[in-house]
Amino acid sequence: MNTREDKILTSENGEEHDKESHGKEGSICGFDSLNQLLSSSLKPQVYQEVTRLLQGLNCGKPLESVALPDSATTLSSNHGFDLKAFSFHADKELMREPRIVRVGLIQNSIALPTTHPFLDQKRAIIQKLKPIIEAAGASGVNILCLQEAWTMPFGFCTREKSWCEFAEPVDGESTQFLRGLAQKYNMVVVSPILERDVNHGETIWNTAVIIGNHGNIIGKHRKNHIPRVGDFNESTYYMEGNTGHPVFETAYGRIAVNICYGRHHPLNWMGFGLNGAEIVFNPSATVGELSEPMWPVEARNAAIANSYFVGSINRVGTEVFPNPFTSGDGKPQHTDFGHFYGSSYFSAPDASCTPSLSRHRDGLIISDMDLNLCRQYKDKWGFRMTARYDLYADMLAHYVKPDFAPQIITDPLLKKV
Repeated sequence: MNTREDKILTSENGEEHDKESHGKEGSICGFDSLNQLLSSSLKPQVYQEVTRLLQGLNCGKPLESVALPDSATTLSSNHGFDLKAFSFHADKELMREPRIVRVGLIQNSIALPTTHPFLDQKRAIIQKLKPIIEAAGASGVNILCLQEAWTMPFGFCTREKSWCEFAEPVDGESTQFLRGLAQKYNMVVVSPILERDVNHGETIWNTAVIIGNHGNIIGKHRKNHIPRVGDFNESTYYMEGNTGHPVFETAYGRIAVNICYGRHHPLNWMGFGLNGAEIVFNPSATVGELSEPMWPVEARNAAIANSYFVGSINRVGTEVFPNPFTSGDGKPQHTDFGHFYGSSYFSAPDASCTPSLSRHRDGLIISDMDLNLCRQYKDKWGFRMTARYDLYADMLAHYVKPDFAPQIITDPLLKKV
């Protein structure tokens, strides 16, 4: 890889920034997040009403914050990552005990500039995440999910094949690192990586590896939908996945992984729901200019429509690459995607959601969730019973045929002169 000779700043979290084009990374008017901006700017009564409209109510009440152990907050303070925790309740039932699971999401920036040797970059990220994972373990997290392609910079914008070197087998270095921590903390870990499928001609996939709480590999899921928009030229690196919509039954509940761009496809969310998911993770890498207005909406809609919890993760920071690239959209060549805006959060079946993590800092967000809420909202709204899967199946069966014709009924008067 070539090194850059122009004006570069390296921030303390390892990100490179052009001095002239990048200011303070990613805050909103100096605030970590929209929620922090609102809470600092509004009177308490007004803030309470605004958050009711923006974040909903859980069982008729605002979400409660959860106190975490000193060991976790100390790690957060010492390593400078955002740490938040909340609790989703369900109504008390007469015939079932609560099914409370503690779930965590980690967002992070890269640890070294993209000009450093690849192995150094990867291992620096692994070491950077270790104290954040340890904070999750110390907090009693049962299921933890990392961000999309967490072991590497998101080099897919460049179309340079050298980034394929970060690909590894399902049981590779990152999985071995996480297996030990999963076993140590009795924690299920979802690890999204760039997978090298050595049994099939070294084909590369965008894959989430599911590691059980005993350190075992439960299985994997490969990203179903590949973007072809703006800088996201990911089809250069891997194909659409071939694993369907698997749901993994773990010690703590049934989980699934809708990787990044799949969040834009309602039927993809539905597939995991039909297979019985109670929690669906959406590990992502997306930038503000492209998608930020969508970010608070899509996962929350999916949680409502499919009666499950959703954990949405986005990476953080501006990743600057050594060689300029273009997007085919008429913009001048450039060396970065833009700002990955973090803002990871949880959504619940009852339309409530947590405040998000920081827009520009590494972070860990934790949520206690009573999985009984999933069935309670299926019963309340009856979406599964009132859906017309027979009609949808018939429509789709016709749509995929070459001779498909849209069902359009034209006003006959439109054809009269």
